[in-house]
Amino acid sequence: MHSTIEFLARHGYLVLITWVFAEQAGLPIPSMPVLLAAGALAGAGRLSFPVSLLYCVLASVAADLIWYQLGRLRGVQVLRLLCRVALEPDACVPRTEDAFARRGARTLLIAKFVPGLNTATPPLAGVVHMDPWRFLLFDALGALLWAGTFLGLGFAFSGELERLAARVESTRGWALAIVAAGLGGYVVYKFIRRQRFLRELRIGRMGVDELKARLDSGESMVIVDLRHALDVAADPETIPGSLRVNTEELQRSHDWLPPDREVILFCT
Repeated sequence: MHSTIEFLARHGYLVLITWVFAEQAGLPIPSMPVLLAAGALAGAGRLSFPVSLLYCVLASVAADLIWYQLGRLRGVQVLRLLCRVALEPDACVPRTEDAFARRGARTLLIAKFVPGLNTATPPLAGVVHMDPWRFLLFDALGALLWAGTFLGLGFAFSGELERLAARVESTRGWALAIVAAGLGGYVVYKFIRRQRFLRELRIGRMGVDELKARLDSGESMVIVDLRHALDVAADPETIPGSLRVNTEELQRSHDWLPPDREVILFCT
């Protein structure tokens, strides 16, 4: 934290706006330490709190508008591209879509506080063609709430943050080693879980070409479209003859599925 504060003090608002824009654009560089440091500097009179807040909001909204436009132009593919770099890509899209389906535009107010949801929500707003002005309003309010929270914490506890930074500086080697070991263990754990999940999927999986060949041959089967409602709204085309059922309905009851015919489920 001490080095972050000194670096920010030397290079000023340019670092703040560049860092926030880069994180909101999708780079894995957390802005929270920089926001806390900027708040601490504002508390010490070395930066302006209102100007820092304004730059953070502008940088965040600028990055989100780019993702919003990409979502409008490219659809769900943009969201899936973002989720491929997540530690849990198989759950990333459904989790984001569920949150957006429950809260709508209000998701933008809390998205920046939730890792993963932060980057995925703006393109999803574009995918569902949210009104641009509505998106801009809620996104700006969300950015204001997010940046104001961490800048305010840094401002309120500027003295304590300086003392904590000095203490961390004296034990930097051990602190970095512990953080690196914890992060590495977490990534390995998630990787192992994902590989196990993919092995389970391979047991009963069918390729697109195989399904088309069996349909062309006249084979009788039941095809169930499990896509999320937001995916269907963005791309309503589906396999001819398939049944639209959401996953919750299928989990509650599947007695209606004929026992004498093969059932094919698809969600993408």
